[in-house]
Amino acid sequence: MLTSVKIQKRQSEIRQSLAALVGKDKPDENEIRSMSDLDGEYQANEAKYRAALIVEDTERREAKGELETRSERDFNSLVDRFELRQVALHLDTGATIDGATAEVISELRSQGGYRGVPVPYAALEKRSGETVASGTPTPKMTAPIIDRIFADSASVQMGAQMVNIAQGTNEYPIVSSAVSAAWQTSETGAVGGPTAYSTAARSLSPNNTLGIQMKITRKTLLQSGDGLEQAVRRDMNGCMAVAIDKAVFLGAGASGEPAGILVGSYSITSTAVAAAASWAAFRAAVKRFIVANAANGPGAVKLLIRPEVWDAMDGTLITNTAVSEWDRLIANIGADNVVMSTNALAAPTGSPLVTKALLTTTKNGVAPIFVGTWGAIDLIRDPFSDAASGGLRLTALATVDVSASRAEQLQILTGIQ
Repeated sequence: MLTSVKIQKRQSEIRQSLAALVGKDKPDENEIRSMSDLDGEYQANEAKYRAALIVEDTERREAKGELETRSERDFNSLVDRFELRQVALHLDTGATIDGATAEVISELRSQGGYRGVPVPYAALEKRSGETVASGTPTPKMTAPIIDRIFADSASVQMGAQMVNIAQGTNEYPIVSSAVSAAWQTSETGAVGGPTAYSTAARSLSPNNTLGIQMKITRKTLLQSGDGLEQAVRRDMNGCMAVAIDKAVFLGAGASGEPAGILVGSYSITSTAVAAAASWAAFRAAVKRFIVANAANGPGAVKLLIRPEVWDAMDGTLITNTAVSEWDRLIANIGADNVVMSTNALAAPTGSPLVTKALLTTTKNGVAPIFVGTWGAIDLIRDPFSDAASGGLRLTALATVDVSASRAEQLQILTGIQ
């Protein structure tokens, strides 16, 4: 109990005692002495009460940041202990879910409706100790409301902001007006006329649902134990990472898919290179970023290419030197800012073979791409489709949408040979 609360309680008791003594017509000597003692204690407590309020206010200010983020950290700690194995056994045999897994499910159900068992997106992160072909990544969170779903996804590496939305639609107003300044031409003249301040809205809407189906045999459920949790998480993680990553860049905007960055109508500048891959082609796009004040230099730009482009550039040497076009690109942009993907970009086509590339930059903390996910993954049990073999079919549903940020923060290059 706070010291100020204790003092308040004691002050209330003193007032009650004084009220009883004051109400007597002829108090005796002991009662008069008690009134004097209680009055002195009351006055002393007033000073203590003010001092306690000052101290407690200081402590509240110092602990403000911790108090504001404590609930988020506590929930993340529970998610770290979430067991998909318990969910699978519950859906198959009706086993009771307990511990941190039960607490997370209860919290998710209180925020939205689910036909099956809700599974938080963070539970699909690759965790320390899981060996994968590309190594063991270390997931990290960059902001309280933004969860990184897939450690190796091209969209995250290209600066996409992952936004988890409880319900409804998120809208991001982006400034579209160009304010200009003008000097006063004479002592009594007016400065430039007013410029209308306008914005263009980018929205994320829950219109696109991605589904994954998994079959778990009776034998697997009975003999796998803890290993089943790791296997299910890895399968779901890999499948969703591939599907969402592809949709972020190549989504058709039809047949249930969101409109990808390379396909949707986002007013992104698209430049036809129509020549062999070279640093000069990418340098021109970087220059456009700098001219538009979207980037301070080539080191602030991220580049998404096909591995065939790397192969061609690394094999193209500058005349009379041992320096390749790839060496020039890396020297300016940096190896960490180059992302290669066969999933996020379509395979080269035509004769000669041509492909696309995407350049992005983050400006003033604003991400170039927004990827919205709604609620949690809805895991639904189907014991009937595989009833003949005693198996279990699980369906995972995830609602996802994609939108570009400011068009000036993205550049598309086409016809790269």
